[in-house]
Amino acid sequence: MNNANAHRAGGLNYAGEVSPEDAYTVLQALDGVLVDVRTVPEWQFIGVPDTTGTKGKLATISWKNYPDFSQNTKFADQIAALPGVSKDTPLLFICRSGGRSLDAAVAMTAAGYSKCFNVSGGFEGDPDSDGHRGTTQGWKAKNLPWKQG
Repeated sequence: MNNANAHRAGGLNYAGEVSPEDAYTVLQALDGVLVDVRTVPEWQFIGVPDTTGTKGKLATISWKNYPDFSQNTKFADQIAALPGVSKDTPLLFICRSGGRSLDAAVAMTAAGYSKCFNVSGGFEGDPDSDGHRGTTQGWKAKNLPWKQG
């Protein structure tokens, strides 16, 4: 059972999984927000999705605090403070491979946001047979716009 099904089976709901390509299509068509829930070092050294040229926006809000990976207790407040975000705004959560972003999508749905999606495969996806990320799954592997630093 994958993480999404496990969350649903446990009674934790969210709007569902979207592929990186579908997430980008949503951002091109709607005023949604792609919420990158990774940490500052990940954004700085690995890169972030580039929403330039779409109707959507990118927000970088860590789900876990670096370096101890404790829960960011201000996460919901930081989402609520985003300009133009309402409880009906499409929120597309992305992390490295889809775990933290799934937790964020479930939590924000529980907080009353109606359109919370998890970007399956995340930004880099799972490691390939050589142990490298970003080659077979995720935003980078799908050749969607991104920038480094």
